[in-house]
Amino acid sequence: MDNRKNKASGEQPLEKKGFTLQDTAEINPEEIRGALKLKNEMQDNPHYLMWGVTAFLVIAASVLFCFLIFKFKSITDMVTKLVHILRPIIYGLVLAYLMNPVVNWIEFSGLRPLWKKLGKNAAKDKKLHRGISIGLTIILLILLIYLFFSNIIPQLVQSIQTIATQFPTYTKNIEEYIDKLFTRNPQLRTTVNTLLNNYNTELETILNDKIMPYVNQAVARLSGNILSSLVSVVSTLWNLIIGLIISIYLLASKESFAGQSKKTIYAIFYKDRANRVIQNIRFINHTFGDYIRGKLIDSLIIGLLCFIGMTCLAMPYTLLVSVIVGVTNIIPFFGPYLGAIPSAMLILMVDPKKALIFVIFILILQQFDGNFLGPKILGESTGLSGFWILFSITLLGGYWGVLGMAIGVPVFAIIYAVVRALIEKSLKKKGLSTETEDYTNLSEIRGNDYLQNVTVKKPVRPLGPKKKPIWKKYTNKLDPAHKIKKTEEGNKKK
Repeated sequence: MDNRKNKASGEQPLEKKGFTLQDTAEINPEEIRGALKLKNEMQDNPHYLMWGVTAFLVIAASVLFCFLIFKFKSITDMVTKLVHILRPIIYGLVLAYLMNPVVNWIEFSGLRPLWKKLGKNAAKDKKLHRGISIGLTIILLILLIYLFFSNIIPQLVQSIQTIATQFPTYTKNIEEYIDKLFTRNPQLRTTVNTLLNNYNTELETILNDKIMPYVNQAVARLSGNILSSLVSVVSTLWNLIIGLIISIYLLASKESFAGQSKKTIYAIFYKDRANRVIQNIRFINHTFGDYIRGKLIDSLIIGLLCFIGMTCLAMPYTLLVSVIVGVTNIIPFFGPYLGAIPSAMLILMVDPKKALIFVIFILILQQFDGNFLGPKILGESTGLSGFWILFSITLLGGYWGVLGMAIGVPVFAIIYAVVRALIEKSLKKKGLSTETEDYTNLSEIRGNDYLQNVTVKKPVRPLGPKKKPIWKKYTNKLDPAHKIKKTEEGNKKK
């Protein structure tokens, strides 16, 4: 009977809609028709599904946000533990990233041209070229580490031991120099003695109540943490060895990993957005990689120049000071001062005159680095002005310490580029200029004209159509016949 009604009404029988006779006997046909109607409405109006997905995502984001607020400590502990577990992989990624330029240079600039000169097919021996390049890079890295620990470390230890043993002599030299200075300037001696007599008790209080307890606690912690420090050093060395092995696998299959990453990006995003994502990743690699590698090369050259200059000037602690200057030069802006101050203090203990010469030499060396060597090596890899460089070092250095000061500039350069791209995209949508020079002396924009240095004598109303009074707004739109009708209706009401 139901099927006859369906035929009369033009609808398909329930059996053709995917239901059997047994199902129709157990289920009310009206319920089935209601479900089919809802299904048809969902197919005809797909925005219902989008609304449901949007509502679900909003609720899920709200729950996640509340969870992050109330369980923030647990989440940070979990992230810290995860980073600790993945430390060998992180070391491997860093080592592979730093060794990749050397591997590419050996493979593409050394082995492949050599194979062509020998008349061999370079395309068939790609794996051999890659293996030889990775092997030579690892040998070069191990050789540098060996030279560092066999030559530089013993001399650094010897310099530190010399400072410790000769410290009484250095203090005596400083006292003699101060006595000579006071002998030549009696008025300066009187001023210093007066200051010392006035603040002697305060200095003793600060020394005994604040500085000495802190020193005692630091010594106690250091003596109690020797075993844990040794365990930490052994653990770090083991992680570095595993990281070196991981870096070999990464360098050997880097094209495969890059292809898998690109395939995943194109699977997740649409073509245009995927292209933009890959372009942004290349920009990050260019900015970050070029800056880090360039800064390492720049610091190595500055350390070598410092060693040569101090050797020519017969300075004490030549190697120790050169290592300090070269390492701290990795930190932009503040690095030269962080390295020069303790180095000058070391030389001051030996000979004050040479300390003054060293300060002048470091100033000349840093001017050479800042105005000639640094721009030649780094170029405009960051695109940041001096203010933003100082801002990035201060901000990220406060969060991550010395590491933040070292990598703060490229990280902030990436953030700066992203924000600038978003701003320029918004301006282009509004049909406005993206050049900063057009806004430097801008007073206002009228149409397509950028007005500069416009003097305004009286307040100017906001841009946009002027609002008319309500009565004028309506009476202008009414025709005379409509006005007569309105007046007649008003008279009848009266």
